[in-house]
Amino acid sequence: MEREGVIAPDASQDASREANRDRDGNRDGNRDRIVAAAARLLSDGGPDAVSTRAVSAAAGVQPPTIYRLFGDKQGLLDAVVAYGFTEYLNSKTAEDPTDDPVEDLRAGWDRHIGLGLANPALYSLMYGGHRPGVSSPAAVTAFEMLARLIRRIAEAGRLAIPEERAAALVHAAGCGTTFTLIATPADRRDPELSRTAREAVIAAITTDAPPAAEPGPVAAAVTLRAALPRTDALTAPERGLLREWLDRIADPAPTVGERTETP
Repeated sequence: MEREGVIAPDASQDASREANRDRDGNRDGNRDRIVAAAARLLSDGGPDAVSTRAVSAAAGVQPPTIYRLFGDKQGLLDAVVAYGFTEYLNSKTAEDPTDDPVEDLRAGWDRHIGLGLANPALYSLMYGGHRPGVSSPAAVTAFEMLARLIRRIAEAGRLAIPEERAAALVHAAGCGTTFTLIATPADRRDPELSRTAREAVIAAITTDAPPAAEPGPVAAAVTLRAALPRTDALTAPERGLLREWLDRIADPAPTVGERTETP
């Protein structure tokens, strides 16, 4: 029999779990309200409008709550960018990958440009709001999505240059095109600029659909390198050595200091 005034262990644990759930739920609710409020301020007034005082007033919380949940203003801005990026992707019609990865890259390019034009302040924070050498978490996620598209093109035997360079080139051209369009008044934008840049980049990184015959050593090396992680026929050192050889075939330009062999 339990003594009066003593809470049974199970009851105490249940009460503790319930309290934790309440605190966690309140924490999550505050976080969601703060991020949504900051996103509205960003959309209406740009980054300068996202002050701690303005966000706390719009979200109905005290300023210390923002620092407790996000660490600092940069942490809050990173959360806002991730929220806006996810909301934008969710607003687009979900499309399964097609049998043509190059067409999927075209669609991905258009979504990227669309994000910038629909949400210029968000895009500027996502790709231009960090110090050199540091990318926002949302930008990292977006680049990983691009890298997967490039990998599919490589696996199809249609990538003409190494994957890393192809992804970097598409990323650089896409960001440059988007920032150019954002900086240009809407009534003066060239409607063909994005399409022209997109097709120029695709022409630079891809080959025609490969025929049944061997597509050539560079394209073959790029394709095999893309599929290399899926093989278990080699040991880790063997895969590393093969990758090094494939890198040299896929990117034959001599490096600085490399000696030229004589006959």
